[in-house]
Amino acid sequence: MMSHEMTKDGWEAVIGLEVHAQLSTESKIFCGCSTRFGDEPNANTCPVCLGLPGALPVLNWRAVELAARAALALGLRINHRSIFARKNYFYPDLPKGYQISQYDQPFAESGELEIMTAVRDAEGRAREWRPKRVRITRLHLEEDAGKNMHEGLPDTDRYSYVDLNRAGTPLIEIVTEPDFRASWEAYDYVNHVRQTLRWIGASDADMEKGNLRCEANVSVRRKGEERFGTKVELKNLNSVRFMQRAIEYEIERQISVLESGGAVVQETRLWDDRAGETRPMRSKEEAHDYRYFPEPDLPPLIVAEEFIARVHAEMPELPNARRQRFIEQYGLSFNDAAQLTSDRALADYFERAAQAAKNARAAANWVRTELLRELEAAKAEIENCPVAPENLGALVRLIDEGRISGKQGKDVFAEMFATGKSAEEIVRERGLEQVSDVAEIERLVDQTIAANPKQVEQYRAGKEGLLGFFVGQVIKASQGKANPKIVNDLLRSKLKG
Repeated sequence: MMSHEMTKDGWEAVIGLEVHAQLSTESKIFCGCSTRFGDEPNANTCPVCLGLPGALPVLNWRAVELAARAALALGLRINHRSIFARKNYFYPDLPKGYQISQYDQPFAESGELEIMTAVRDAEGRAREWRPKRVRITRLHLEEDAGKNMHEGLPDTDRYSYVDLNRAGTPLIEIVTEPDFRASWEAYDYVNHVRQTLRWIGASDADMEKGNLRCEANVSVRRKGEERFGTKVELKNLNSVRFMQRAIEYEIERQISVLESGGAVVQETRLWDDRAGETRPMRSKEEAHDYRYFPEPDLPPLIVAEEFIARVHAEMPELPNARRQRFIEQYGLSFNDAAQLTSDRALADYFERAAQAAKNARAAANWVRTELLRELEAAKAEIENCPVAPENLGALVRLIDEGRISGKQGKDVFAEMFATGKSAEEIVRERGLEQVSDVAEIERLVDQTIAANPKQVEQYRAGKEGLLGFFVGQVIKASQGKANPKIVNDLLRSKLKG
């Protein structure tokens, strides 16, 4: 599969994305049914989300608040007036025969967002990060449809089952301009949106649970050409990596079609990850005329300036801003700061540990290596970490003060993680505290030098590698407690003679 930098022989890809994210509300967008995932099929339904005659929708205001958070975090302008519309089509999991969405007057529009994106090597490793501006056309509110079940139930060779628990869950749809020119740019954008929505608490953005889904519109054209080529819509993109692979495959497929004298057909294609290819789903010419018209059962959604100001005031510091602050305030590299701001709870943890440690870079290293490794091994989230950030900071301080060595620190940390005890407690219980009393260490150094005259002679004759022997002897005599730095310094000065 060719890399996007090679989008070969003068061709250019043009990609636009649509992301659907389920908002993190307790109840559905137009009724009081629970949005809980994994309940018994059809348990969370009522006359409204089942589309029974005479049932009327009532807008869930929490969905509006979360949509406003998302719009502001992604740089969109919230419209003071937006209209709900009926999108009419027939599908077994759509009980009303229409979906309540928004059409020509969406909740928010005309956004611009800066993301970080990187060129990748053949293995997909980022080589060099750079900023990219992406225009977002619109963000609108809508309800989700139900779900057709084709496996895991009796007789699925003969029947499909319909679970309407998801019908009526609140979604935002975020639509970009066709601003991407490479599959990895699309990948970095969707990851940015996922991270942002989770960061502000607007959506869990978990693709495995289906509460974040994306579709890509892909076309190719000769470099320098203004006109867009014929676009293909890609669906069934169940992970961000699948999406990247599907786009990369589709770019290559369309270039091959055009170079062999064929024409790209406007259609919807599905990604088949097992086969590693896209395949036709249906022709766009057969697509429904959705016959949008304003939803007669819902008034226009009016949003006051005071409401927007309040949502804005309640927003946390966003990931990009926090990453930049970590670089400037704590002297971290871009990669370290990006890793520590990949999750809001992780960023909070690091910052509290750094303040307690009074050494931000050391705290960053401990969080990124030891802590994340232990969490992964325990399959635990940072929110349930048994080591409080202040305790990790205290451990870093013990090492910086020379009271224990870095090597001992790793053992202490493993015990902290296993028991929840503080570093001080473990050091005291295990008698680990280093001897940093210079007079006491000097006594041991003098003893060691006096006991090894032959090695002293060899060292002074130029065999400086013997320093390690002397350090080992002193540490041994102190039962492992002498501060190695003080031992090194004293030995060097005394062995000079």
